[in-house]
Amino acid sequence: MYSEKVMDHFNNPRNVGEIANPSGVGTVGNAKCGDIMRMYLEIDDDGIIKDVKFKTFGCGAAVATSSMATELVKGKNIQQALEVTNKAVMDALDGLPPVKVHCSLLAEEAIHAALWDYAEKNGIVIEGLEKPAADIEEKIAEEY
Repeated sequence: MYSEKVMDHFNNPRNVGEIANPSGVGTVGNAKCGDIMRMYLEIDDDGIIKDVKFKTFGCGAAVATSSMATELVKGKNIQQALEVTNKAVMDALDGLPPVKVHCSLLAEEAIHAALWDYAEKNGIVIEGLEKPAADIEEKIAEEY
């Protein structure tokens, strides 16, 4: 059973689309379930995420976690965005069924992948950011 917030973000997703010339873009997926999430970030000179968009191919939970993740990072600085975890996404959605927890991990990794791309493009190191995996299946196995 999905919470009202999950259903709201699935039925009325926020920040859907693409950003032309993004500061960073990250694409992650889960080969096992087929979900693919792409996140676009527009980061200003002060390191603030001014805009964020996503495109997700997947189930309702994947769409809802993508939508919520964009809401959680918009207006934040890079370090604050890096601290958005899959647990934070799930908590903001009032939980997910256990079989859909991987969707929140996909959202966390999409943020990290977009930040990684931003760092690569700008020749900077973001403290605490590790190179994200394109397929989160290995991370799921490690954490669960």
